[in-house]
Amino acid sequence: MDTKNVIAAISMSAAVIIIYSLFFSTPPERNKSVDENNNQILNSSETPKIEQDLKLDNITREEALRNSDRINFENNSIKGSISLSGAIIDDLTFKKYSETLGSDDNIVLLNPKETNNGYYIETGWATNNIDVKTPNSDSVWSIIGNNKLTPSNNITLQWTNSEGIQFQKKISLDNQYLFEIEQTIINNSDKSFNIYPYGQIIRNKSPEIQNFYILHEGLVGVFDDQLVEEDYDDIEEKEYSKKAEKGWLGITDKYWITTLIPEQNNFRANFSFNNKFKANFIKTSPIKIETNETITEGIKIIIAAKEVNVIDGYAEKLNIDKFDLVIDWGWFYFLVKPLFFAVDYFFKISGNFGIAIILITICIRLLFYPLANYSFRSMAKMKVLQPEMTRLKELHKDDKVKLQQEMMALYKKEKVNPVSGCLPILIQIPFFFAIYKMLFVTIEMRHQPFFGWIKDLSERDPTSIFNLFGLIPWDPPSFLIIGAWPCLMGLTMYLQQKLNPTPPDPVQAKIFMFFPLFLTIILAPFPAGLVVYWTINNVLTMAQQYIIMKRTTVKTAQ
Repeated sequence: MDTKNVIAAISMSAAVIIIYSLFFSTPPERNKSVDENNNQILNSSETPKIEQDLKLDNITREEALRNSDRINFENNSIKGSISLSGAIIDDLTFKKYSETLGSDDNIVLLNPKETNNGYYIETGWATNNIDVKTPNSDSVWSIIGNNKLTPSNNITLQWTNSEGIQFQKKISLDNQYLFEIEQTIINNSDKSFNIYPYGQIIRNKSPEIQNFYILHEGLVGVFDDQLVEEDYDDIEEKEYSKKAEKGWLGITDKYWITTLIPEQNNFRANFSFNNKFKANFIKTSPIKIETNETITEGIKIIIAAKEVNVIDGYAEKLNIDKFDLVIDWGWFYFLVKPLFFAVDYFFKISGNFGIAIILITICIRLLFYPLANYSFRSMAKMKVLQPEMTRLKELHKDDKVKLQQEMMALYKKEKVNPVSGCLPILIQIPFFFAIYKMLFVTIEMRHQPFFGWIKDLSERDPTSIFNLFGLIPWDPPSFLIIGAWPCLMGLTMYLQQKLNPTPPDPVQAKIFMFFPLFLTIILAPFPAGLVVYWTINNVLTMAQQYIIMKRTTVKTAQ
């Protein structure tokens, strides 16, 4: 066996996340010339600007909630309230998700605009007619009828200007994460005017983010089938504008998404920063309202935990183009997402995601069983041929050309491929990518236990060999947390290594010997689910390789 090739393959596996981060995980660059041309079109448009509310009062969340009249909403998934000042959705809590494992504090996503962590959604109308006053973020709306929003009870808000023009918002809520708003204008005045519906998501400051290339957190949208992902720091430097026929836009966190889905006709989308981060849209084609005319325009808002089945359901039901990309599946979408569905299927059978990962590992091994068999037979023959290869090296130590000829003749006679030992590792690299990505981005893996001390498969093994896995009452620093499962993975890798031919070069042999330790340290901070996958894969590989080696014999020259 060519040890250099094996070491190279293992090195590739160890560096797989870095390679993925640098070359595969970043979104494709936008065509800047297209954007620049598009901006010229937008800047020449008569579309009015959306109101800029730059006030930052910086009061507590509790004070902000008390300072305004509100309408409460609740369903099976979320609860919160809508401020009657501006008709803003600025208070939302996920009922099914806690801040930390075992905590009673649920995830709070939206906060009033007056708070330091203000994060809210407003919808409305803009006009270029200075004689027509439209409601703004400070306008106080009144309630018509029902005063609580539930899946079975819609609410209607109303605001009337001094000219007698009525603005209404009829808001409905499903049992998951969807708000639907029908925005109606009843023109009781003697004026006709143009109106432009808009919606915007505003975030006072960027949140704490993972800041890892494998995951996008920031502003996101799909415009005319083109995915756009903008980081917070990029938007601080330069805003992004796009005129589109259809699409959606929003702000995404690791597990949570806030999105606006306008009615699908011409609109301008804009990602910007001016003391606050904004993701907004405004219709570019005006709606003309004549005297005594009533018009209605709809908008959908999805504020969701990024549950795969829920997101896919909304994409299909509401016909939202590429809405499933709110989950950052990455460039290996074609592998990561099907793999998730397979793991989720096994989870529904077993009731444990750790067991599901083990079952999918077995399936992957079965899928590549024939290819692995070929590789292991070659490796087994290489190990059996080791004495013969040593004899040839001694015999032709002064004639490199003759040695190479004899070695190739031996390989051909015994039907051995010296680089076949790389195949089992190379086969695993795409699945290593996919499982790591799946564990990292899917909320279904969040806070999912395995057995024993593994309470969250999406986090690292919390034990450490440096305190004897908890027997010594000492909490080691993070860089010394090398858990039981990483140690088990390293042990299985070491045992697997013993089944392979020993490198003839002593230096190579020593390097090869330390690779299990090196990978144990490298993979220790990774999600426990990934380490479980790698460990079980090692065990299955060893079993398959051991059986093949016991059955493999060769005839060599004497």
